[in-house]
Amino acid sequence: MNVIRDPFRPVDLPKRGFVTIGNFDGVHCGHKTMLQEVVERAHDRGLPAIVVTFDPHPLRILAPERAPLMLQTQKQREESLQACGIDTVLTIPFTREFSQIPAEEFVKTLLVKKLAITEIHVGERFVFGRDRGGNVDLLRQLGAVSGFKVSVVSDVNDGDAKISSTRIRQAVLAGEVALAKKLLGRPYLMDGIVAKGDRMGRKIGFPTMNLKPENTLFPKNGVYLGRVFIRSFERPFNCVTNVGTRPTVYENFATTIESYILGFSSDVYAETVRLQFLERLRDEMVFPSMLELTAQIRRDVERARAFFLTNPVE
Repeated sequence: MNVIRDPFRPVDLPKRGFVTIGNFDGVHCGHKTMLQEVVERAHDRGLPAIVVTFDPHPLRILAPERAPLMLQTQKQREESLQACGIDTVLTIPFTREFSQIPAEEFVKTLLVKKLAITEIHVGERFVFGRDRGGNVDLLRQLGAVSGFKVSVVSDVNDGDAKISSTRIRQAVLAGEVALAKKLLGRPYLMDGIVAKGDRMGRKIGFPTMNLKPENTLFPKNGVYLGRVFIRSFERPFNCVTNVGTRPTVYENFATTIESYILGFSSDVYAETVRLQFLERLRDEMVFPSMLELTAQIRRDVERARAFFLTNPVE
């Protein structure tokens, strides 16, 4: 997959492609319906399937106080788009100056002049351009003049409600990682490196991997069952992960992510890892003694072994 950052600069761009535009945070099951349609229609014609997206999220620039914590890093999003069969991702650096481009100018400059698109696929409530002045009706008007078609894709519902990045974000924040997995079509994950911890787990017989994550959206404090992928190992490992808070030297609290990896004893300090969250096991707890903490961890590990025995993960 080709990734082009800032398609407005002089650069060779794919022509006559089938395009969709959006933030695509999470690349969830709703997004995948649209992306699959774009890919199938483009490839049936021997043309490129193109995603136009933005970095950072527009609200980070226009209304930082309302900007969401993202479900994915930019790298993770690109990886998910590639898995959907997208040929090219055009990432537009979102700035205040860019936000002032009128919708009609955006279409004529990028979609018509630079890309010469064949077809664009958008959602029913798609809006774009300065003051959100562009919509599906404007796209249809401009398409009739410039020779591109407009396909409107309906929302995807899982039986309870619309599948959306906001809904998935709320599920992760509430610790409902199984629901997030269902709506994403894959587990919620965090990438990062293994950092030095306080080695308390090693002292009580349960050494843990302390993750320094690239992602900023943390599941609710508690204990989770998951899988960890370590770059230097060929296979993933099952794990029990604790998300919790600890006081720092500045007397505030920092969130830590520590995983006990089942059947694993290697030193992976400074390794690059990917941590998946599959099921929530329990809430965060405070223990009156180290003995009681150790006993609870032992019970957590026993439940984890039973879970993975009856729920093998492919």
